[in-house]
Amino acid sequence: MEKIKENAFVKKIGFNTLVLLCVMVVLYILFAIATPLIKTNASFVSYSRIVSALNYAYFLGFLALGVTFVIATGGIDFSIGPVMFCSALISGYMLTLKGVPLPVCLLVSILVGTIFGIINGFLVAYAGLPSFITSMASMMIAKGVGSVFTKTQSVSWPQSADANGWFRNLVKMKVNGMDIPTGLIYLIIGAIICSIILNKTKAGRYILCIGSNREAVRLSGVNTKKWEMLAYIICGLLAGLAAIFYVGAYTTVQPGLGDTFNNEAIAGCVMGGTSMTGGVASIAGTLVGVLIIALLQEGILAMGFQINYQYIITGIIVLVVVYADLRSRRRRN
Repeated sequence: MEKIKENAFVKKIGFNTLVLLCVMVVLYILFAIATPLIKTNASFVSYSRIVSALNYAYFLGFLALGVTFVIATGGIDFSIGPVMFCSALISGYMLTLKGVPLPVCLLVSILVGTIFGIINGFLVAYAGLPSFITSMASMMIAKGVGSVFTKTQSVSWPQSADANGWFRNLVKMKVNGMDIPTGLIYLIIGAIICSIILNKTKAGRYILCIGSNREAVRLSGVNTKKWEMLAYIICGLLAGLAAIFYVGAYTTVQPGLGDTFNNEAIAGCVMGGTSMTGGVASIAGTLVGVLIIALLQEGILAMGFQINYQYIITGIIVLVVVYADLRSRRRRN
């Protein structure tokens, strides 16, 4: 095992990420075998199934990438799902009922998410509020703002055939009658940018250091408050961006929802190797973790089970991964 970990290729990809990729392949094979056995005449091996799973992975991926920065500081953000919905509701309402141009509405979506990120970051970093309490309060506020803004009505974004439906090409594009998952390209680009920020810039190094030992970083003369706040701003910005990919895939947004996506995004992040205690984060691992969750969701639905089974399995996975991370840290200490 140690020889495998020391391999140059494995080091470059990351041992944990490589294991997750193997898990994803095995999971796909298991669903391909089990689906026809459990549900007669059903097949999991199809291009449409892959596209459907990817549709779920796009917005969840951007949520998970954002919360990776927050968890890397040792904090947590449970507001990302409702913030995503709030962004989609406000921008969709402006587009469909107020006639605001689509490009402006897309920017508004990102702006709304960023504003929530700024507020969360300020309250945690400068006001000293616990991230758990702050994000729970923001979650409720985001739900309320989205509901009040749209008068508790659902908002349906334009279809691809409509005049303002071109934004759907960001998620899926039809070429000769075949769906091309263009959203995967944008998700990978987003992951690369996040990886560069986290691993190759001063901001990213400080964010990781804050999660490892906040007091030591502060005593070395670093403005920890500024960099901690930046992590929440990035998280909010990506939540606003996730809203665009959500409506690109699913059209209708209902007020008061989004809670479950918090847990799934955090699960993908933790599964990918980001430590809940901070200081350790993997963008590549987060991306693969999200793809596993999307595959899990699609597989469970393909077998005819309710989505609640996914929540059970995801919860168990999070408990196992967090426990393994704590055991690993204790051994190193």
